[in-house]
Order: sequence, then structure tokens, then C-alpha cells
Amino acid sequence: MTTINDFNFENKKALIRVDFNVPLDENFHVTDTTRIVSAKPTIVKILEDGGSCVLMSHLGRPKGVSPEFSLNHIVDTVSEIIGVQVKFIDDCVGEKAEKAVGELEPGEVLLLENLRFYGEETKGDVEFAEQLSKLGDIYVNDAFGTAHRAHASTTIVAQFFQDKKCFGSLLAKEIESIKKVLEDSEKPVTAILGGSKVSSKITVIENILDKVDHLIIGGGMSFTFVKALGGKIGNSICEDDKMELALSILEDAKAKGVQIHLPVDVVAADDFSNDANTQFVDINNIPDGWEGLDAGPVSRENFDKVVQESKTILWNGPLGVFELESFAKGTIALGNSIAESTKNGCFSLVGGGDSVAAVKQFGFADKVSYVSTGGGAMLEMLEGKELPGIAAILK
Repeated sequence: MTTINDFNFENKKALIRVDFNVPLDENFHVTDTTRIVSAKPTIVKILEDGGSCVLMSHLGRPKGVSPEFSLNHIVDTVSEIIGVQVKFIDDCVGEKAEKAVGELEPGEVLLLENLRFYGEETKGDVEFAEQLSKLGDIYVNDAFGTAHRAHASTTIVAQFFQDKKCFGSLLAKEIESIKKVLEDSEKPVTAILGGSKVSSKITVIENILDKVDHLIIGGGMSFTFVKALGGKIGNSICEDDKMELALSILEDAKAKGVQIHLPVDVVAADDFSNDANTQFVDINNIPDGWEGLDAGPVSRENFDKVVQESKTILWNGPLGVFELESFAKGTIALGNSIAESTKNGCFSLVGGGDSVAAVKQFGFADKVSYVSTGGGAMLEMLEGKELPGIAAILK
């Protein structure tokens, strides 16, 4: 795997695909700088070598040129985080962009305008990619969040750089972390899958069953399994058309010697609300008119025992509706368990939008081994798919 550490960027212009698709408030201030901070090590390495950086990214899903989606809004934040005053150009290809890049001195950083102002970006247009390729000597992909898209800037542009292309430090870490779970893991390996739907995790489960020793199934998706096994789940969320699939997953797991751990009790509520009446009930006997919205205390204890005995952990999906304070205790307890296990030498990887949001919200981000920056990209890697943005560098 070729990374930025295999190149000396002295007097070279690095064309870097970053993922600066960050959330902005109504005044266009960045509300979460994680993705910018994550790109910093790659940019700093290139600048310290004596090179310059040309940064390209998308922001949102604009239909053509849309001022509210301009990357100009984030220039000050990027400058502050990197520690260098970032230059900005209001285009990403063509004469104006080429002139700005030509004037770039070693140690300088230029941010190009939103790639998605051009429809050619998402179409993976070859001519557009070739125009982008004129803006750097070495192509660096450091955008894991878009590595599963065969867009011009994430995949197609790489073909114009032959042996002058590499992974940035963020993307390299993402690949290594997922590989550590799926291929080079220390046993026992535990996967924790939560969230609301079995259907969104089917291919992940199928791909990881050969690689894990324990599979904890939590959140809303657990009720599909419980109902399939004959339990009464009241008004809890359930994919009735996936019950047969749930039973086949349980059979496959048993055949492969994988221990499945389902919740045994839940925090049930009479309304989907923070102010609802709640009670702890057996997951197989949830009363009509009530729904399970969080893992109960016995389930939390059971999961903790599995987590403490694990040497490798993958966590994707919360155990309850953690956005509502009344139903966050299961997810918080799991975060504490994983933090404790990590402290004792376990490797823990957290990924997926809701899980990442939970670890940030409850202060676990620096207590686990690695927090992935790419939700869809991580899921596709866990499904065993080849990501075009990664394959393009490896070719």
C-alpha cells in the first residue's frame, strides 16, 4: 500500500482529495470540524517536506453553482486548524485554477471550489478528471468518506498519475483499521451491530460471520430476531418480511460456531417520547401498546461480559434511541464497556453515522482505538466490497 510516507514532496504540488463535506449552521460556520482535523496530518507532512497542497472536496449536493455550498465558507476554519492561511479559488478546473496552482509556492495551501458545482464530478467524467489532474504532480486520496464513489476526483483522476499516486494518512489508517478487524484480528473478535433495520446490515452480517466469535445484535433490529423466535414485542419496530432471514442468520452463526447475543430485557415505553412512561420488561413479553426503545440492565450486563473478554471489537449501530436522554443508557453503558476493554488492550473500531455520533456525544471518541470517518464506505468494506477510490490507488 503506497502512502504519503513513500514520497518526498519537496518542490512538488500535491493534489489532495479531502472530505471537507462538513456541517454548517445558518451563518455558514462549521459545526463539526472532525473531517478537517482528520486531514491535517497529511497536509502537514507534505508542507514539512517542502511541498504545496491543492485541496479538492465536495460540500453537500448542489444543483450546479450554488453560493450556499461554496467551500469559501470554510476557508477560515481550515486555515485555523492547519495553521497556514489557506488560499481559495472560486473554480476547480480550467485556466483560473491552473493559474492559481502555477503561482503556488512551497509551504502554501490552495482550496479549490466545490467539485460538485460540475455535474461531471459525480458522473465520473474522464475529461473533467483529466482537467483536475493538471493541478498537481502527485495525487493523494485522503477521503475515505467518498472512497465508495467512482467520481472523477475520487477514482477516475488516479489514472492520470500512474506511479505518482498514494493514500493519505487518514485513508491509510481507515484501511488498516478495518483490515485489523476483518483479516488480522486477535481473537476473540466481537461485532456489535445495532440500529433499526436488519435489512441494512444483512450483507455485513453475512461477510463477518466467518471472522467473528461473538455477534451482539441490539437496537431496533433485535426485535425482528425476537419476533422470529416467537417472542411478543408489543409495538416495537420490526421488519416482518425479514424474520425468515433472521432465523437463517441464527442458523448460519450456529453452524459457524459464532455466539449470537440478543438483548434479554428492554426499557419499554408507551410512547416514542422522552416523557413517556417506561418500565423494564422481558424482551419476549413486551405488552401491547408498549415498545422497546433501549437495552435493559440485564442485557447491558450480559453485553459487558462479552466485551470485556474480547480482544477485537467492531461497533456499528447504537443499542437504543440514544438521541432521547431517557433511552440512551444502553448505548452509554456499551460505550463504557468498550472503553474499559480498550484500556485493557483490546482493539476497538467504531463506525457508522449513529455510532460515531454517539461516541462523540458521550465522550468516548478518545477512549476507543479508532473512530471511522466514513459511514457508507466503512459499511461497504465490511460487506467485502471493493471500493473504487481505494482500487484506483492500488492499480
